Amino acid sequence: MRKFGLIAGNGVFPLEVAAAARQRGFEVIAVAHRGETQPALSDLVDRITWVRPGELQRLIDALKEAGVFEAAMAGGLTRVRLPASLAPDARALALMARLPRLADDAVLRAVAEELEYEGIRIIDPVPMLDGALAGHGLQAGPQPSASQLRDLDLAFEIIRALGGFDVGQAVAVRDGTVAAIEAIEGTDAALRRAAALAGPGLVVAKAAKAGQDMRFDRPAVGPATVELLAELGAAMLGVEADHTLVLERSRTLALATERGITLFGHG
Repeated sequence: MRKFGLIAGNGVFPLEVAAAARQRGFEVIAVAHRGETQPALSDLVDRITWVRPGELQRLIDALKEAGVFEAAMAGGLTRVRLPASLAPDARALALMARLPRLADDAVLRAVAEELEYEGIRIIDPVPMLDGALAGHGLQAGPQPSASQLRDLDLAFEIIRALGGFDVGQAVAVRDGTVAAIEAIEGTDAALRRAAALAGPGLVVAKAAKAGQDMRFDRPAVGPATVELLAELGAAMLGVEADHTLVLERSRTLALATERGITLFGHG
C-alpha cells in the first residue's frame, strides 16, 4: 500500500485530509503537534507520532522510519501560543538562523526544503478533496448589495497590498472604512476588534498573501468562521475563489444561509 505522510497542525483540515487519503487507498502516517492537533486524528490514520512545535528532526525521523516519500502539511500552528509551546531542536534552530525573518511563508518553505532534502516530497493535499475550494460569485446566503461589493473590493485591494509584509490575510471593512487588518492575533481576534470598533454590518475578506505557497499555507473558512460572523453581526464573507478552502463544505454553506451571512467567491 502506498504511504502518505501527513504533517498535522490545528483545525479540522488535517482530519479531512486524512479521511480523504484513506478513501483513496493510502496508508496514512501522521506527525501531529501537541497542544494544536485534534486528538481525533488518531482514529483516522494508520500511525501517528506526537511532537512539540519545533521538533524538526523528530518529525523527519518519524516519516523516514515509516518509509514515507510524499507528505502534505495541513493545518496551522497558533502564533500567539508558540512562544510558550515552541521547543526547537538543533536542526530547527539552524534553520531559523538562516532565515532573514521568521515570516510564516519563509519558515514553511524552509521546512519543506529540509524535508525534500531528506527525500520526502511535499505535495498539495487539496486535490485529494472533492469540491474543497470556493467557487466564483455567490456561494450561500443573501445576494450582496452594490455597497457591500465595493467594500469587498477594497478589502481585497488591502490584502494584495499588504500580503508581502506577512499581514492582511483577513481584512474587515464597513461602508468604505477599514475596521481591522489581521496580524499576529489571528482572524477571530481581528474580527472581534473590527466589530467592537465598527459595529454590525462588516464585510470581511479572506485571501492568500502574495506569493503564498498553496502546498502548505492556504486560506480557509468553515462553520466556526460563519458562527463568529453571525455572532458579530457581520454581513458578508468574501473569499478568494479557486484558492480558499471551504472546510466541512455542506455544513458551512447551510450555516451561512441559515445565519444570513453572504458567502461570496471573489476574483
